[in-house]
Amino acid sequence: MKTTAIIVQARMTSTRLPGKVMMDLAGHTVLAHVLHRCAAIPGTVRVCCAVPSGEIHDPIAKEAERAGAIVHRGSETDVLDRYFRAAQALQVDAVLRVTSDCPLIDPGLCARVMRPVTEGEADYACNNMPVSWPRGLDCEAFTVGALAKAAKEARELDDREHVTPWLRRNPVLRKTNVPGPGGVALGMRWTLDFPEDYEFFVRLFRELPPWPSIPATGAVISLLDSRPEISEINRMHLSPGLATRTHQPKEIR
Repeated sequence: MKTTAIIVQARMTSTRLPGKVMMDLAGHTVLAHVLHRCAAIPGTVRVCCAVPSGEIHDPIAKEAERAGAIVHRGSETDVLDRYFRAAQALQVDAVLRVTSDCPLIDPGLCARVMRPVTEGEADYACNNMPVSWPRGLDCEAFTVGALAKAAKEARELDDREHVTPWLRRNPVLRKTNVPGPGGVALGMRWTLDFPEDYEFFVRLFRELPPWPSIPATGAVISLLDSRPEISEINRMHLSPGLATRTHQPKEIR
């Protein structure tokens, strides 16, 4: 069984909505919600927030520390290198990648994605090849060995900025996907990139049980299915066609 850490990437300089992870959501920052949920993932060894170096990002580092996460500082533009060096510092065998703009990230789903990697059945696992969950539940697990290979061999700017494209394309790595419910879930956007997304989350969190409760994904889907006007707030930014064009890996149950 491989030891695993959760690495959450976060920065202040988002191009579409700067400082978005420090926005307040029901009395806590978006980042705090994400780290709180990551800490609840079954089998978690530790949670790390990978933050760029530089004073502008210090508020994120301090917020992550307040939330109980380990903080690793590194390159702002070479996120792949930042991830790899964080994984090295954590001294684990595998990592789960979560982005900091997804305050509904599901601990149980994350554990399902982690399992084939931690049990040695896959080198890379995800839940969006193809997309079948609400956008904003995306997570990826991979071995540190595979990450080291990517950090050494990836050359394209997109590969360095987005961490895992090289892994997803690599034909040698054993890959698997955790399929979602599809259907109505594909019409839901649960990630924070635009002002409308923030308005969506503010409205939604008014209807959810308060912190520290972590409502199940199925309960959130049912709520939004019964309150379609909430999902309409950011529907203009929904892009189901963003599913990766790489091959669909064999599922491991």
